[in-house]
Amino acid sequence: MRRLLLILTTIVSLAAAAQSDAVVVDSLPQTRAFKFGYLSYDSVLQAMPGYQLAQQQLADLKAQYEAELKRAEDEFNRKYEEFLDGQKEFPRSIMLKRQTELKELMERNMAFKQTTRQELAKAETDAMTPLRQRLNEALTSIARKRGYALIFNTDSNACPFIDPMMGEDINKLILDALQ
Repeated sequence: MRRLLLILTTIVSLAAAAQSDAVVVDSLPQTRAFKFGYLSYDSVLQAMPGYQLAQQQLADLKAQYEAELKRAEDEFNRKYEEFLDGQKEFPRSIMLKRQTELKELMERNMAFKQTTRQELAKAETDAMTPLRQRLNEALTSIARKRGYALIFNTDSNACPFIDPMMGEDINKLILDALQ
């Protein structure tokens, strides 16, 4: 009898514990459906108003730097040819002075090339930053309005497969918002 009472008590305790666990599970908040969007960031950026103007300004700046680099290179070549032509006739002190001038000119040209690369990179960053900020703000706005958890960038094959039944292509949506 004691044994039967002990078994019944255990069964009732287990049933009560299982019932309280079921209540805890049922009281958990329901999770929302996971939604995401995807787009080609570069394609949208290139289609934005202002992109072509920024690219043209960068191309103009690059052409100016290239023209100056060409002028400096031509000057160096001209001086080098003059040095080679008169090298046999120059006294040692003049030859050393000209060699030093050529070396300094070459170093200045190399420094200018490096500065040019840095300034072009900075100009590109400066030109593209407002466009990228505007695009990112539009993406954030659309993501919040449509309830997206994420927006994937499909450029560079970063997402080789996205099931269109589970996510939404927002290329057109974002382009319309930016116009």
